[in-house]
Amino acid sequence: MRPVCLITGASAGIGADLARVFASHGHALVLAARRGPQLDALAHEIAAGGHTRPKVVATDLALRDGPARLAEALYAGGLEPAIVVNNAGFGLLGAAADLDRDQQLAMIDLNVRALTDLSLRWVDSVIRHRGGILNVASIAGFMPGPGMAVYHASKAYVLSFTEALHSELKASGARVCALCPGPVETEFVNRAGIPHDYFPRFLRRSTVRVAREGYAGFMGGRRVIVPGVANRVVSWLPRLMPRALMLAMIERRWNRTRTGSRAQTPSRF
Repeated sequence: MRPVCLITGASAGIGADLARVFASHGHALVLAARRGPQLDALAHEIAAGGHTRPKVVATDLALRDGPARLAEALYAGGLEPAIVVNNAGFGLLGAAADLDRDQQLAMIDLNVRALTDLSLRWVDSVIRHRGGILNVASIAGFMPGPGMAVYHASKAYVLSFTEALHSELKASGARVCALCPGPVETEFVNRAGIPHDYFPRFLRRSTVRVAREGYAGFMGGRRVIVPGVANRVVSWLPRLMPRALMLAMIERRWNRTRTGSRAQTPSRF
């Protein structure tokens, strides 16, 4: 079985730039997402840059058999992950009681269940190849989020799970890392219905910088990576501020957007 780096949610945004960064450092890639044409275009771009053309697998990881179908595609090609990058996920802006329940459960299926499945499915091959697992969480994982309650909760799970797995596997030599970006200008923001002024401008970071810092921190064996000084400060606030005050601050930001809010659609990559 040939070792590869598997990147989910690679059709756009942070996932696509992570693919470019890993490819530039000589990693053979498997790119997975729902949108096949976008994956094919990215694979062509990477190959045109003189790198090995990635294998593309179009699959919906939110489906119960999504991870198994992805595994079957890899094994059929004689491939096994040495590195697993779990980037696939989506968010929704809106009050949890008002948003579509099925969409919120699908968010849990993708952000939590599929990520856990793919993290654990290839632990043996990751250890054997002395590779690692890079799970894309968010600074949202450090705090509760009125207006994005399920999304914040799902990323809190990703952060907690990844830190624990880092501790459990560190003796094996495998890297396990949580990448926790702040706001980025991607389809995630647009399709989740998040206004461009919802987050302070000083927290924003480009997907290219997030991918580069994520790769460097992962290869350096970091447990948690929060790109940008301002975002690192934000990640520390819940440890320094009373929980009620933190909730009130986030709720005020959400309340400013509620008037005239429109129906939200999910952002999935």
